[in-house]
Amino acid sequence: MFQQPDLFAGATPASNSQNIAELIERITASSKRPRYAFLVLNLIVDAAGQGESAGPYVQVGAQRHPIRDWLCDALMPLAQKGTRRQTIAEKVQADLRAEGLLPDNPEDAGILVDKEVRRHVRRSARCNVSTAVSDLVRAGLLRRHYQGFRVDHHNRGAQREAVYTLTSEARNAFPHRAH
Repeated sequence: MFQQPDLFAGATPASNSQNIAELIERITASSKRPRYAFLVLNLIVDAAGQGESAGPYVQVGAQRHPIRDWLCDALMPLAQKGTRRQTIAEKVQADLRAEGLLPDNPEDAGILVDKEVRRHVRRSARCNVSTAVSDLVRAGLLRRHYQGFRVDHHNRGAQREAVYTLTSEARNAFPHRAH
């Protein structure tokens, strides 16, 4: 009598959705903004690709962007919803006008205002990304270190950029994108 071997013996039955649910629970316990932190984690997993870490730079076409700036740019559409962006644009325009820096040509003025709004939003977004990453580190899903001019220096500055390393729990929650 022929007996077919069990092809699924030893396979772990944990599903991806179960891993994601556990991951969301961990993030929620560590973050005041768990949805935002989850988005940041998703983007870091994408940036890491097949590796364990993302950063200090992400290649986009022919350009390299610091990981935090890349994350900010990827999350920029969230900042463009609602009236907040319009309020920032009005304030920037008023400030430029008060300083005498607003061009008379409406097209040039619009370009300058858009550039300044983007700079303002990115500065704010960098703080939000750092907070979300700290929450993910606290949840045990990421490790963060810095690379650059002064490697392994206790101060964060000195022309250094962040590197985010996924823990095994984070990688296992996204098996279709990491490993």
